[in-house]
Amino acid sequence: MKITCIQMDMRFAEPEENFRKAERLISEAAQSGSDVIVLPETWNTGFFPKENLAALADDDGAAVKQRLGALAKRFGVNLVAGSVANRKADGVYNTALVFDRGGNLAAAYDKTHLFTPMGEDRYFKKGDHLAPFTLDGAKCGIIICYDIRFPELARTYAVGGMDVLFVVSQWPNVRTAHLLALTKARAIENQAFVVCCNSCGKAGETQYGGNSSIHDPWGETLAIAGETEELITAECDLFIRKNICETINVFRDRRPELYNVTK
Repeated sequence: MKITCIQMDMRFAEPEENFRKAERLISEAAQSGSDVIVLPETWNTGFFPKENLAALADDDGAAVKQRLGALAKRFGVNLVAGSVANRKADGVYNTALVFDRGGNLAAAYDKTHLFTPMGEDRYFKKGDHLAPFTLDGAKCGIIICYDIRFPELARTYAVGGMDVLFVVSQWPNVRTAHLLALTKARAIENQAFVVCCNSCGKAGETQYGGNSSIHDPWGETLAIAGETEELITAECDLFIRKNICETINVFRDRRPELYNVTK
């Protein structure tokens, strides 16, 4: 499975400009023959305009479904369309949408862990479900940025046989070392590929760190970006998961009867 991350520098609070840029970069990425193309977190608005957020947000994902779903179908590519500020009937959510090669919606996931240090919880509603999905026969999961600090989320996908975990983020450069450590850890402990597509550039006073990366289940880095806008691509051989799981079978050796993570 050939996967490309679009490390995008978006315009703050300018959705239409960002849609045009995302469409252009997806078209560029599709020329590489990738099987899956990935966008970062809240690429439609940036993270995140507190003024007029609801007005700037997508309307129940309608624009993403219409415009990016059409691109997935046009290029015959799977598209993990990052996440967008997304207005629903009961409030604004940070929603990730995934499309298959036919442009059909394969998954929708609302961010479950909101980043309280920046007040995300005061402007967005919390999601209440995970969203496992399948692309080209590969079992996949998706989480958004701060979610990666909660290993229970990735492990829940993993015990279901996950092959690839997609992480879409707007992670600041002051904590880039954390992002790289956490993505590699999620790959090793869950024996899965981890694909992290981060943003770059500046929004308000926050500089975002780039360093999008793709790791194999051994924790080896297959591709990593710098700190500016770019595309990275890696070939992910899904067959190696079977050998890794047989070599160090952590799922067989788990002791779930001893784990208490509900408190």
